[in-house]
Amino acid sequence: MGAFISGADVTSLCSELKKNSSIEQGLYEKFQVKRGLRNSDGTGVVAGITNICNVHGYVMNEGEVEPIPGQLIYRGYNIEDLVSNVEKEDRYGYEETVFLLLFGHLPSVKELESFNTYLSLKRDLPSGFVEDMILKAPSNNIMNKLARSVLALYSYDDESEGKELDNEMRTAISLIAKLPVIMTNAYQVKKRHYDNESMIMHPINYEENTAQTILSLLRTDRQYTKQEAQLLDILLMLQAEHGGGNNSTFTCRVLTSSGTDPYSAYSGAICALKGHRHGGANIKVIKMLDNFKENIRHWDNEGEVADYMTKVIKKEAYDRSGLIYGMGHAVYTISDPRACILKRKAFELAKGREIEAEFKLLDTVERLTPEVFKKVKGSSKVMCANVDMYSGLVYRMLGIPDDLFTPLFAVARIAGWSAHRMEEILTGGRIIRPAYKAIAKSKKYVSISER
Repeated sequence: MGAFISGADVTSLCSELKKNSSIEQGLYEKFQVKRGLRNSDGTGVVAGITNICNVHGYVMNEGEVEPIPGQLIYRGYNIEDLVSNVEKEDRYGYEETVFLLLFGHLPSVKELESFNTYLSLKRDLPSGFVEDMILKAPSNNIMNKLARSVLALYSYDDESEGKELDNEMRTAISLIAKLPVIMTNAYQVKKRHYDNESMIMHPINYEENTAQTILSLLRTDRQYTKQEAQLLDILLMLQAEHGGGNNSTFTCRVLTSSGTDPYSAYSGAICALKGHRHGGANIKVIKMLDNFKENIRHWDNEGEVADYMTKVIKKEAYDRSGLIYGMGHAVYTISDPRACILKRKAFELAKGREIEAEFKLLDTVERLTPEVFKKVKGSSKVMCANVDMYSGLVYRMLGIPDDLFTPLFAVARIAGWSAHRMEEILTGGRIIRPAYKAIAKSKKYVSISER
């Protein structure tokens, strides 16, 4: 049997679709539509109230946005305080951060020990899961495999539709524990099936925390330094949560508001995070860096760097998007606290190593971007580096493959998604359903013989 529609027909039909779906840009302003749920001054449309996180990057002064140094607050605690105290006490902080986000208070020593033990015991995947869901259906994209695997876990849970809060919490903690294992297994299978490389799957070490587990399962010899594990742990802390308005968290809350099961809500959040405008942005930065390294002869020459950046912004070089990836944020203006912390930690570990030159190149790009944008575009918009500017290079420094940059974001952010799902269940009470202005004109039906 031949094709249902030929390639030429598809092209013609798509042209019709474009014509029938186009919307004049002026209509958005005419009907006061908040595109992207953003106000005209760049601030977000308030769609909810939360106790979980505050992302603070500006204040309103006499009706105008006034930039301030960025702040990221988890349950009332500044992320800089959380990280600095973990550093001071020379310990790991991601599990403590997860506990704080889920339960609303910092754990005692006994509570944290019990929580860590529970997480470790929940890392195991169901019997046959790896063989049936990962080995037999490899994916070239680990984010797609994460989403599919989370959905598949529904079938292994006898209480998957249970609405009780303790059942929701059990499911959330189980997924927080399992996601690193799913990610590393999916990557090993991807290596064998798509990259023609050896696949090595280590057993779980129940004595290891989340950061240690990731490094241990990824590395052939399972070896890592404490400094490496602590750097990854801090990165997980920084990416664990970022308010209810970010795209993936809002997706999770929208799905939750419909009354769907947790596996569907978390899988949807993973799918949202995959996009290059959201969690996929870190890989965009690293690809941009690779291009800069190839096309800038002297990385320490600011003039050369600025000249090439000018070409990129003018859409004459790299991907012709006119963007400097890793710069700018919807909320942060003067600084992104996550980027500041990560940059400091990264430079400490990179010092004296070959990769230090790449960090210095990114630092130069960060410093020059506002100046070059102003020169090329005439724009004096305040902008700062976001966490994606340095996270990808940190991953590379830790020997983590590019395929896992965005999946690692999901492994961290499942904590925030879980907290927001609980909050939506407890306090939402209504399905989230914004309105769209319909502009299609009425048409008279034409019989099929007359078309």
